[in-house]
Amino acid sequence: MAGFEKAKAELDALGVSVVAASVDALDKATEVAAELSFPIGYGVTRAIANTLGSWWEERRSIIQPSEFVVDQAGKIIASSYSDGPIGRFDAVDMVRFIGFREAQAKK
Repeated sequence: MAGFEKAKAELDALGVSVVAASVDALDKATEVAAELSFPIGYGVTRAIANTLGSWWEERRSIIQPSEFVVDQAGKIIASSYSDGPIGRFDAVDMVRFIGFREAQAKK
């Protein structure tokens, strides 16, 4: 999430909104959100993970990284499902990806 915070100016210039969610309770999510400029949801459950098609880790009762890029029409244009820290979206790559898509749309 820190990488997306660092890329805020570039994401803002592209009209991108960032949101995140966690299994954490409200107090912990609020603590994390205090350092960020985008909203953090809280209390993600296994049912929510199942709805997203995400992997739920039983041992720690957490949802593994599930990331989505949604266009202005609400269509998912990119997604990433991980079972750990490798494979997560990188903010700099998102700026490039969205910039590329915007440039292609103008052609």
